[in-house]
Amino acid sequence: MSTEQPLEFTSHGHRLVGTLTRPAGAGPHPGALLLPGSGPLNRDGDHRRLPLGIQRDLAAALVGAGTATLRYDRRGVGDSTGEFLRTGFHDNVEDAAAALATLGAADPAVDPRKLFLVGHSEGALTAVALAARGVPLAGVVLLAGTGRTGAEVLRAQAARLLPTLPAPVRLLLRLTRTDLAAKVARNHEKILATTADVARIGGQRLNARWMREFLRYDPRPDLARVHVPVLAVTGDKDLQTDPADLALIAAAAGGPVLTHLLPDVTHVLRRQPGPPSLRAYRREVREPVDRSVLDAVVPWLTARAADVA
Repeated sequence: MSTEQPLEFTSHGHRLVGTLTRPAGAGPHPGALLLPGSGPLNRDGDHRRLPLGIQRDLAAALVGAGTATLRYDRRGVGDSTGEFLRTGFHDNVEDAAAALATLGAADPAVDPRKLFLVGHSEGALTAVALAARGVPLAGVVLLAGTGRTGAEVLRAQAARLLPTLPAPVRLLLRLTRTDLAAKVARNHEKILATTADVARIGGQRLNARWMREFLRYDPRPDLARVHVPVLAVTGDKDLQTDPADLALIAAAAGGPVLTHLLPDVTHVLRRQPGPPSLRAYRREVREPVDRSVLDAVVPWLTARAADVA
C-alpha cells in the first residue's frame, strides 16, 4: 500500500508545503516532481473555482506503477507562504528547483538517479527551464506544453477561441468592429510597459511580473539544452496550447523526443467529444484525467526509469 506524508522545503525565504507519496515496498523507487499549470493552484492542481485535480490523478497513476511523487502548493496557496500575485514565472522555476532537490534527498526510498519532471501547461515550461540548467534528471514529461514565446501563445489562443465564443458575443465583436487578437496584443503592450509586480489592466488586478516574464519567455533555447529523453503530449481539442507546438518541441529539443497527439483530449486533460469549448471544463473536471493521458505517461516514464543503470 502506498504512503503519503507532508513535506516542507524552503525557496528564497518561502516555506512551501507538499505531499510526498511513496509506492509500496522499500525501493528505491523512481521519483517524479509534478508541476501544475498557471494560476493559484494547490498541490492537487485545484483552483478554488475549478478543481482540476490533474496532479492528484497523475500522482495516483504513477505511484500505482511504482514511482514516488512530490506535488506542492504554490506560493501563497494552501499551506505555502508567500503571495501568489507577486510571484513571477522565474520564481516558479526556482521553487521547482528547490522541490526537485528535496525530492532527491528527502527519502532513501527515492532513487536520486531516476528523477523526472512532469509538467502541465505552465508547468511544462517550468520543467523545460529547470531541465535546461543541467540538473540530474532521467526524463521530462510535457503535458500541453508550448514551443513558442508566451506572447505568440496568447495571440494564437485568441484566434482559436474566437470561433468557440457564444454567438451573441461573436455578433457583438463584429458590431463593435473589435479585433480580438489586436485587443490582446494591445493589452500585452500595456503589461510589458509596467514595472510593478502587480498592476491593474482593464480594471483587473493581475500578476504583471509573471505576465511580463511569461510573454517574453521562449522555451526553444532552453529545449536545445535539454538532452535527457522528453515525452510531449497534447490533446487535439486543446484550445490553449496549439497541437502544432508538438513539432516545435521535437525540433528544438537537444535529446530524444516522443510526441503524442491524443484524440478528443482538451487542455485540462479530459475527453471532450464534439466541437471544443472552454465552457465544458466545469463538466469535464467531474471526471478523472483521461486514461489516454495516463497510458501515454506512465509506461514511458517507467521504461525510462528502467533504462537507468
